[in-house]
Amino acid sequence: MLRKKTNGVARRPQRTSILSEVAEKSVDRRAFLRGSGLAIGGLAAIGATGGTVTAASAQTAANAAVENVKTVCTHCSVGCTVIAEVKNGVWVGQEPGWDSPFNLGAHCAKGASVREHAHGERRLKYPMKKEGGEWKRISWEQAINEIGDQMLKIRDESGPDSVYWLGSAKHSNEQAYLFRKLAAYWGTNNVDHQARICHSTTVAGVANTWGYGAMTNSYNDIHNSRAIFIIGGNPAEAHPVSLLHVLRAKEQNNAPLIVCDPRFTRTAAHADEYVRFRPGTDVALIWGILWHIFENGWEDKEFIRTRVWGMDQIREEVKKWTPEEVERVTGVPGSQLRRVARTMANNRPGTVIWCMGGTQHTNGNNNTRAYCILQLALGNMGTSGGGTNIFRGHDNVQGATDLCVLSHSLPGYYGLSAGAWAHWTRVWEEDLDWLKSRFATITGKDGKEKPLMNLKGIPVSRWIDGVLENKDNMDQPDNVRAMVFWGHAPNSQTRGKEMKTAMEKLDLLVVVDPYPTVSAVMHDRTDGVYLLPAATQFETRGSVTASNRSLQWRDKVVDPLFECKPDQDIIYLFAQKFGFADRMFRNIGMDGDGQPNVEDVTREFNRGMWTVGYTGQSPERIKAHMANQHTFDKTTLQAVGGPVDGEYYGLPWPCWGTAEMGHPGTPNLYDMSKPVAQGGLTFRARFGVERNGENLLAEGVASVGSEIQDGYPEFTMQMLMDLGWDGDLTDAERATIDAIAGPKTNWKTDLSGGIQRVAIKHGCAPFGNAKARAVVWTFPDPVPIHREPLYTPRRDLVADYPTYEDRHAYRLPTLYASIQKKDFSKDYPMILTSGRLVEYEGGGDETRSNPWLAELQQDMFAEINPRDANNLGIRDGQMVWVEGAEGARVKVKAMVTERVGAGVVFMPFHFGGWFEGKDLRDKYPPGADPYVLGEAANTAMTYGYDSVTQMQETKASLCKVMPA
Repeated sequence: MLRKKTNGVARRPQRTSILSEVAEKSVDRRAFLRGSGLAIGGLAAIGATGGTVTAASAQTAANAAVENVKTVCTHCSVGCTVIAEVKNGVWVGQEPGWDSPFNLGAHCAKGASVREHAHGERRLKYPMKKEGGEWKRISWEQAINEIGDQMLKIRDESGPDSVYWLGSAKHSNEQAYLFRKLAAYWGTNNVDHQARICHSTTVAGVANTWGYGAMTNSYNDIHNSRAIFIIGGNPAEAHPVSLLHVLRAKEQNNAPLIVCDPRFTRTAAHADEYVRFRPGTDVALIWGILWHIFENGWEDKEFIRTRVWGMDQIREEVKKWTPEEVERVTGVPGSQLRRVARTMANNRPGTVIWCMGGTQHTNGNNNTRAYCILQLALGNMGTSGGGTNIFRGHDNVQGATDLCVLSHSLPGYYGLSAGAWAHWTRVWEEDLDWLKSRFATITGKDGKEKPLMNLKGIPVSRWIDGVLENKDNMDQPDNVRAMVFWGHAPNSQTRGKEMKTAMEKLDLLVVVDPYPTVSAVMHDRTDGVYLLPAATQFETRGSVTASNRSLQWRDKVVDPLFECKPDQDIIYLFAQKFGFADRMFRNIGMDGDGQPNVEDVTREFNRGMWTVGYTGQSPERIKAHMANQHTFDKTTLQAVGGPVDGEYYGLPWPCWGTAEMGHPGTPNLYDMSKPVAQGGLTFRARFGVERNGENLLAEGVASVGSEIQDGYPEFTMQMLMDLGWDGDLTDAERATIDAIAGPKTNWKTDLSGGIQRVAIKHGCAPFGNAKARAVVWTFPDPVPIHREPLYTPRRDLVADYPTYEDRHAYRLPTLYASIQKKDFSKDYPMILTSGRLVEYEGGGDETRSNPWLAELQQDMFAEINPRDANNLGIRDGQMVWVEGAEGARVKVKAMVTERVGAGVVFMPFHFGGWFEGKDLRDKYPPGADPYVLGEAANTAMTYGYDSVTQMQETKASLCKVMPA
């Protein structure tokens, strides 16, 4: 329980039960429940404990048959199957998917209550606008026309980059793809989504180490782990069902569980070894572990020789991190890290798991690369039971990232180069010159014109500065004047006070969401705000990618309620208004008036996403997997017999070639023990063939069955010709290749898939066979190093481990040294960090609007160590002010607990609806306010951005606490 008990007996609730307030209304609205014999109290109890929510006698009470519809939970990225029970178009009950290899019949509290997400009474019901300080109902036609006219006016006056398109990890793959395409046709790279502020440092760090920036293995493969190392992650609360897989390895393999976290979490409660360290010192901690591994010769020398480049440079850095220095910086005794190192060395293969505790830092890319290097040193990569299992947050944050709702790339991580745009215009059958004409240009310092089409846009973490920064300091013609929040919770972002100012300065603020989100209330605007009611993912269909890279298909459970529309329909309305719907949807059919066919969208991105292998998962193949979940092994994820025999569940990418080629998907990345045609892979050759005269390709090792038993570069048509394999191409494949670039055509741009098919026929990976690189020479810190947080309490360490000099990135100036040089620790002596709760998800608007979940956690709080609380005169349950180092403050309840160490304050980030002590409930549209409101932790969070990705800093800031 989150509320502390005084004597082992639960205290009386401090307020009237939320369920008691809404229960009668809920039951009345659902007349079918009366006849089912299921009391509301029983339903509440089942929903709150994570059990099955279903009418006990649905069949006997029903006058019509109950239809079972298979869908996927919309919370976290485990990808749990939900069986929705639908009667007369109403979602009446649900079961967990017992056949699903992911959840195996389990649900967490959030998953058990998703029915309420679709049928929720706090949803937006129709389009609204704020006018004269009042919310007014309007039609869709009026909304699209007024918003479109204002956007087009801004475009004419300030250019296309003055409209910012902020997308969502809640989009399906098809919606994410269309959203990124909409931004491209509008003519801007000012488009982004939540992945920027959750795992962008993972994607950058991991992709630049061995090729792809994603989870390498799977939740299920953890069953094979002999050791489990979790750092900066709390899966017991953030991804509860994933813990089933972790605990299975712990129990059946006697696998030691090591949890490194500044806070004693519910995950740490399961640990064999809990390591408490100072927030923001991950690199020092990992190097402290590696010091013992290298010192004792526990590294996998042969793996490093054949498959890793740059480990010698890592050794030189690690030598500096003696046990004494590691303890000075992290607070962790050397004896404990020696024990951790020995445990990892003696129990191989071991897996490393991390989440946002490791990513959300100004040096987040250093952290993620250090985790990778630990696994490379131990030889734990490319093997079952090993790998880096990176648990993603939102249900489709992996897919939305792969489809690149990002300011620095086109779908499939193609980037923004001329070649990338040429590739996608071929896929879209679009006129490249016409698309170029949609984008603005700027004059660089060298006096030359630079097309913004090829420059990174502003990331979501910095949209505030896109509005507030002097436009003379920006790499675009004018400031951001219009913001579109499409499925995004602004309270998940830092610098809340400045965000409020930015919102008020905008010409136009548009919110597209099933719920109004904090975007509707945290500002003091009286007009220029539009709320568009999007349908939930249960009211449409499409594919979604789980954290392990498997694609699953959601069937539509119910028709859109009220006047809500699916995202793809809203995108079509905007494209129509802007005059390019016919071009944008030229290869996408319609199910009805203004309703793009979802399967056609899937097939369109299948035609273009060769880089990551989103080409083999046709809608038909994905649906076949959903229909035959019972045939898949629950550990290997491979089907044993049945219609999809031998394929891996969800066809985890890369699923090479075309659907007709029948590739089974890739369960574990970089596993050379399987042929490529059967899901095996090498490390990707994306960094060249040599560096300073040293070989970057693998040394004498290759996938089983490869006809090239050594390292080799990525495939091109010229390489096929040189090998004499071009004769294996069909006439149609050769014609397509010739039309693109002839011999220069690359495996990534070959729309026929022929180069991939032929390479795999000969046992080779299309992307080559290289070494992983422990040193990323293109990053600010080629070798990951510890740098003190901008707001550090350890002024004694700043000279030894300084931050970066101020720099310019993603169109904006970014501050580092100019902040760190000021000593904030005298006035703000406590470290401020944040994280997740099991009851809520993301910004919390959906889950805090769900009565079953709202009942479980009604108050925003801050965890404070007893020593600090006693020194400050603070009692458990008392209201306190937590003031961040930039002066913004939040009013929350104190939870006095030893979960946090002395000098550390923890707050969950799911709350909103209060702002610096003021309750904003009266600012919501009538009936759309969440049941639970509270301060947003990020109101008090400070400036700070990763040097590579602009990831925000939320895990190591400073604050002070005082009684309210």
